[in-house]
Amino acid sequence: MRRVETGTWFVMPAVLLLAAVTIYPIIHVIYLSLHRKLLIFGISEFTGLQNYRFLLQDERFWRALGNTAYFTGLSVVMEIVLGLALALLMNRAFRGKGLMRALVLVPWAIPTVVSAKMWEWIYNGDFGILNYLLGTKVNWLGDPFWALHAAIMMDVWKTTPFAAILILAGLQLIPVDLYSAASIDGAGPVRLFRHVTLPLLKPVILIVLIFRSLDAFRVFDAVYVLTGGGPANTTETLSVYAYKVLFQTLQIGYGSALAITVFVCVGLIATGYILLMGRKAGLR
Repeated sequence: MRRVETGTWFVMPAVLLLAAVTIYPIIHVIYLSLHRKLLIFGISEFTGLQNYRFLLQDERFWRALGNTAYFTGLSVVMEIVLGLALALLMNRAFRGKGLMRALVLVPWAIPTVVSAKMWEWIYNGDFGILNYLLGTKVNWLGDPFWALHAAIMMDVWKTTPFAAILILAGLQLIPVDLYSAASIDGAGPVRLFRHVTLPLLKPVILIVLIFRSLDAFRVFDAVYVLTGGGPANTTETLSVYAYKVLFQTLQIGYGSALAITVFVCVGLIATGYILLMGRKAGLR
């Protein structure tokens, strides 16, 4: 019992520090979201849930939520599929495998802002290399349809290596004896993948799914730098919308309500995945 008490005292400073940098800001943002606070007019008054009622009627919020969900779903699926393909390739024995693994990590190592500016030039309608290679004159960042997909492709390029490395680690944990036994039973490459590789990779893929879904749902810098939420707010995500309301229009109360909504959505996604993992592990 004394050892437990001693350990508690050692952990307490870290707990207090985490509380100071996480719990207090969350409580303060919740407090601000219950107020009508406009800095430019010096207005600050308690309005209760008025900001949240307005949020439910805000068409721009629902459009941003739809963009965020679409961005998250499409980018995460593509990253897992491409990451799995890359991991399977890097798991094979060939000359230069180490160099390939290093090169694959390059996009992930580049800061997101730098990647976004680089892709902005690639997508340039007049001088971009993408139009040059395709022989087209598409305004990738100015067209409402293509702009969001351009941001998704940039995110896929940058974060697929993250998925590939985690899946590769999972592949290397699969015993070689399982493949040998299945091959002796007459299983070909397709059946080996379906009945050996994929089932044993499911826990790793689920972990990748959790990390990437939570990260993609909070996407800000990639979209903000690449498109700024345009054209006409058609690529605006929840984080970008909350930033604009908070720091461009200085509507602190409503912006805080948007930030809390993002926080709640991420929490619900994380809870759903945790429950799913619990069921997969036989804990529920």
